[in-house]
Amino acid sequence: MTKIDPSLYLSNQTRGTTGSNLGKDEFMKILMAQLKNQDPLNPMEDKEFISQMANFSSLEQMMNMSSSMSQLVNNQTISPVIQYSHLIGKDVSYNKLNEETGTVVVPNEQMKSSVIAVSQKEGYAVLELENGSKVFTDEVLKVIDPSKK
Repeated sequence: MTKIDPSLYLSNQTRGTTGSNLGKDEFMKILMAQLKNQDPLNPMEDKEFISQMANFSSLEQMMNMSSSMSQLVNNQTISPVIQYSHLIGKDVSYNKLNEETGTVVVPNEQMKSSVIAVSQKEGYAVLELENGSKVFTDEVLKVIDPSKK
């Protein structure tokens, strides 16, 4: 009587880690294994293959969209100071507002000054100007690069 080598049992075989997330690489491996191991006398039908390729394409698009959404969320969480720091050294035009009422002091007359710093107040970016004024970024009417005049 011949003995069966216990190392050949499936229970002794090492297995990969299991997870609920199948990526496009795993999907392609499964698809390639199906194609390699199909019965040559009864090959996979075209419809099945096309369906699986469509599923793969959908999976890839969803992964790309997920990545784009993550990037969008990360961009939204950037500090306003960093987000508007590129304005330092630029000239900005703005309307002078009455601090108490929020109305324009002199209609049709724009103030102009160079941005020397960017700070944050209550979650909003505030531009500190060379003339001593501080304006919120949503009050800026025009940005001018003095080096391109």
